[in-house]
Amino acid sequence: MGIDISDYFSPQIFFIILRETLEAAIIISVLLAFLDRSFHTSSGYQELPTEPATSQESNNAASEIVGGEKLYNSLRLQVWVGSFLGLLLCLIIGGIFIVVFNVAGSDLWAYTEHYWEGAFSILAAIIISVMGLAMLRLNQMKSKWHLKLNNLILNQTLQKENETEKYAMFFLPFITTLREGMEAVVFIGGVGLDQPLSTIPASLLLGLAIGVSVGVALYKTGHTMSLRLFLIGSTGFLYLVAAGLFSKGVWQFELQKYIDRCGGQDMSEVGSGPGSYDIGNSVWHVNCCNGEMDGGWMLLTALFGWTNSATYGSVTSYIIFWVILVASLRMLRFEEKNGYLPFIPLSWQAKRFKKRILLLRSNRSLSQEPSNNQSVPE
Repeated sequence: MGIDISDYFSPQIFFIILRETLEAAIIISVLLAFLDRSFHTSSGYQELPTEPATSQESNNAASEIVGGEKLYNSLRLQVWVGSFLGLLLCLIIGGIFIVVFNVAGSDLWAYTEHYWEGAFSILAAIIISVMGLAMLRLNQMKSKWHLKLNNLILNQTLQKENETEKYAMFFLPFITTLREGMEAVVFIGGVGLDQPLSTIPASLLLGLAIGVSVGVALYKTGHTMSLRLFLIGSTGFLYLVAAGLFSKGVWQFELQKYIDRCGGQDMSEVGSGPGSYDIGNSVWHVNCCNGEMDGGWMLLTALFGWTNSATYGSVTSYIIFWVILVASLRMLRFEEKNGYLPFIPLSWQAKRFKKRILLLRSNRSLSQEPSNNQSVPE
């Protein structure tokens, strides 16, 4: 009697796990590679002269290495803590949905599934966009971090940075793993899925293995590429992901409204034919290539927001995302050249001006510190 592979492997579970793991692994690997390229040089965290001219210069160089390593470890820890906390929280929330579904017989997740996914997708797209702007302005970020580190070393004070900036490397992996993990946990937990339990282990492990392998490969590639090419390539890729997430988030909201009008029946799960989409809100629809259930198309959906059934909202939001992003980049470029943002009242930019002045004053005081110390007799 032959072995039925369908009893031990589920393509549906495999692709959903691969899709969620791949997206989370890509974002985490890009962040880790970005931190490595920002802080590491061929000889350590900072270039240390072989023969410093003075003992003061040697002390300053040593302080920079310690400070750089401390900041690097702190930001790297934020990435990992955010990832694991997001995973833990998704397990808790997903477990609650599963318990309620199995005990009370009420599938709460199914009633609001697409609202959850849409909200997390839009939030993740916004965070990725902000992080991308920071990655493109690497030189200014490095100068800013360098000044703040030296101010800490010299017991000087700068204006306190807001909590969002301080923990930026925490929020992106946290939201990503939470969003991806919740969908995966609820899916394999049995909500709306009729699959033998014996198919879960092999499908889960294979999907995780391939997704993590892609993330590791991307992380290693980030070390071998030039910094400029890595930043441009990885940021461009992340923006493609963010645009897809933003569009997909709006699409999820519109789909949930259509489901509500259909009495709670998720029409997107019945296939790709007539009745599976809202014809009154459709820009295009093809009866194949379904990113919700068709193998490789699920990966395109996860990476770039592909859908075989586009709506007015999803197409419009995709265009609006790129218009706002391009406009933001051009405004920041204008600020670098002219010192202020266009089309925004100067009174609203007072905080940015004050922060920049504090950094410049700090830089000037740091540059004068070695000469002042050298004038003091030993």
